[in-house]
Amino acid sequence: MAKAVVTGGAGFIGAYLVKRLVRDGWDVAVVDNMLRGDRSRFAAVASQVDLHSVDVRNAAAVTRACDGAEVVFHLAAINGTENFYKTPELVLDVGLRGALAVVEACRNADVPDLVVASSAEVYQEPPTVPTDETVPLMLPDSLNPRYSYGGSKIVSELIALNYGQEHFRKMQVFRPHNVYGPDMGWKHVIPQFLTRAMDVKDAGERRFPIQSDGTDTRAFAYVDDVIDGIIAMYARGQHREIYHIGNDHEISVRELVAITGRVLGVDLEMVPGPEAAGATHRRCPDISKMRALGYAPRVELEEGMRRTADWYAAHRRSLLENALM
Repeated sequence: MAKAVVTGGAGFIGAYLVKRLVRDGWDVAVVDNMLRGDRSRFAAVASQVDLHSVDVRNAAAVTRACDGAEVVFHLAAINGTENFYKTPELVLDVGLRGALAVVEACRNADVPDLVVASSAEVYQEPPTVPTDETVPLMLPDSLNPRYSYGGSKIVSELIALNYGQEHFRKMQVFRPHNVYGPDMGWKHVIPQFLTRAMDVKDAGERRFPIQSDGTDTRAFAYVDDVIDGIIAMYARGQHREIYHIGNDHEISVRELVAITGRVLGVDLEMVPGPEAAGATHRRCPDISKMRALGYAPRVELEEGMRRTADWYAAHRRSLLENALM
């Protein structure tokens, strides 16, 4: 079997990718120090995974994990908007030094292929929506810690595309857009909406506070669709290319509140609030490049929200306990 390495393989998207690669017949190694990851996410295939509990910034340790690999999928990062504001130094350190260590490890272990996860955050407030891969990347305010993540992803792309351009047979960057699904943690909009709406329902209330006025838009992509996209990109995409992976169905936050209410059976009364500094008002990817490779998102938002809500309802108590630790 060919070997694939997934850094951040115990994270949300990483663990779904690990499970898919195992099912597809790959010999899979995971690099994750469990700072934010949880090995239970890939428990169903754990016996078939070679786990390296090391820091992605440790090039020597990552090199050992990459020995004999055909491809490295580099997904390790400190994600979550709350983390961007609270721990920007760590976000930057893992993003930049992790990317350097992975490229060095691939060179040292003679890995021919590298796939790097970037983010829609590299655009911040894109000038055109839907946004294609040629839109200039943006760092609007270096004083705002929110941009620690987007900035780290911009540099990660530069490192991967330039440091390794003479080494790799295939080097690709994908920019995921608003991925959601079961077991994604709680510091993201959909799990926060779902768990807060559950609290509102339990309390017999309707008021549902949000940031801003609900007119901001996003295009949410269910995690299974995103994994299909990563696999399709690696199989059929080109060397030194950048691809958007997501869904191009744009909806407003107001609509997301309504869907949350329908999924949970509660009539939510949206209450507008102050806007967060540096908030992005519209985000929706142009996924034409991926559609040309045969990719198409299949899971409608309301169905994906139902699947996600079922998981959070079943795990709500443990998530709340962990959030307080």
